[in-house]
Amino acid sequence: MMPFGLKIAIINRAFRKKLDEKAAALGLTAVQLRVLGSISRLQARGETEIHQNDLERIEHVTHPAMTRLLQRLESKGLVRCVPSTSDRRYKKITCTEQSAEIYKMILAQDEQVFSELCRTLTDDQKQTLVGLADMILKNIDSE
Repeated sequence: MMPFGLKIAIINRAFRKKLDEKAAALGLTAVQLRVLGSISRLQARGETEIHQNDLERIEHVTHPAMTRLLQRLESKGLVRCVPSTSDRRYKKITCTEQSAEIYKMILAQDEQVFSELCRTLTDDQKQTLVGLADMILKNIDSE
């Protein structure tokens, strides 16, 4: 029997590979797409200021890694980093007009990859899988 952690790692690699292929067509990596998606999602929820530390927490990455990601996205014209109006030590991060619709595209690509990987599952099984993944994520966030 294959250990559970190995199963998750294999699924993660397969999912990332497919997303990387789709992201590459846009000149991006899957991680860059995920960060753009997080920024878009927070903006859509009405967050007035999104800071780098918010994205580090959401994406579970280090400060230096997120700094490099944001620099690459800014150089591509996809995000804007300006001094925060509430605290000059932080930079406010927003999507540009060029990347404003990226969130919808990310959702569509994510759904497409999910459908490909779960093509033999019933709709009920897919819903159960998503629900269980949500519960595991809540456990991780509460640590």
